Amino acid sequence: HVSLNLTVLLLFLIAALLPSSHLFTHAASASPPVTRPRINYTSLDDYEDEVFVKKTTPVRSGPPQLCKFDSCSENQEPCDVLEAKHGCLCPGVSRANVPPHAPRIQALLPINAGADSGKLEIQWCAPSSVVSGYRVVIEGSEGDAFEFRDAARRGVIRTVEVGTKVCVEAVNNAGSSTPSAFSCMRFDHSESSDHKILAGVIGGGVTLLLILIIVAVILWKYTTNKKAKGDSTDGLGNPTYSTEGTL
Repeated sequence: HVSLNLTVLLLFLIAALLPSSHLFTHAASASPPVTRPRINYTSLDDYEDEVFVKKTTPVRSGPPQLCKFDSCSENQEPCDVLEAKHGCLCPGVSRANVPPHAPRIQALLPINAGADSGKLEIQWCAPSSVVSGYRVVIEGSEGDAFEFRDAARRGVIRTVEVGTKVCVEAVNNAGSSTPSAFSCMRFDHSESSDHKILAGVIGGGVTLLLILIIVAVILWKYTTNKKAKGDSTDGLGNPTYSTEGTL
């Protein structure tokens, strides 16, 4: 009877130990395998390429500066070329697949000398966009536009009547800019400012000369009259007066 009890107790202990042994075996099998860190080898060519890139990239000392690029000056180096050379910053430029922003018109001046005398010169500033060319449109003749290259900032067009609106448009493969208040200007004078200044100087000189002539005439008359009065007073002496007399 005692041996039966020992046998039952032994079976109970074996049954209790079997699940924990199974879990231990599963945990041991589920643990991740030990891996060694992978070593990356860099070739000599890759190292030389990296050194070459570092040497050719401009080194900026201090905060970045804006590139010396004037959007109103023509025939200058593109801003992206200046950025690659000097490590400066260019203003943001819209993409080539969208129409450009409108340029800014500066002046509309008559030409009074040379082969283009009688025509007009238009001046403008480039927008912050990719531009392939410019087109100048005159009010009332939109179908007859003047074409200019992308590096141009001025051009010669025909003369127009006073009050006529002239617009300059930027063009690329995606289209053209929309006219705005700062891309259009009305021709409001029929003669150049230089001619007006010259006419004013001539008019002022003539007026000053006339004033000097008038003053000279007045002074001459005054001097002549004074001399005439003096001569007449000297000639009218008292005939009865004598320095010889009796006491």
